Amino acid sequence: MVYELRVYEILPGRMPAMLARLERASEVFRQHGFDIAGVWTEVVDGNPRLIYINVYDSLEAQQRQWEAFAQDPAWAAIEADSEKDGPIVAGVTSTFMDPAYFSPLK
Repeated sequence: MVYELRVYEILPGRMPAMLARLERASEVFRQHGFDIAGVWTEVVDGNPRLIYINVYDSLEAQQRQWEAFAQDPAWAAIEADSEKDGPIVAGVTSTFMDPAYFSPLK
């Protein structure tokens, strides 16, 4: 299994729009085989962040799933609708993680 940690830096005042967008996009994710392990929010030095972890069978599966998701018209509509009042995301960081041999996650 491959775990992807995604951290979104959210523009001030836009967290509600980001949460609504991710909630709507979650169905599109599932249609493309994504397994979302969890979603979190936090504030670091006054800056809001949204964090989630996706689980994949392999890096190749991750690439296929993201490509299919990015081309899905449903996602394009969700993204456009969510940004009708302006941009939401200031930046995104993606990190791939492999569980340590003693981790409860495998």
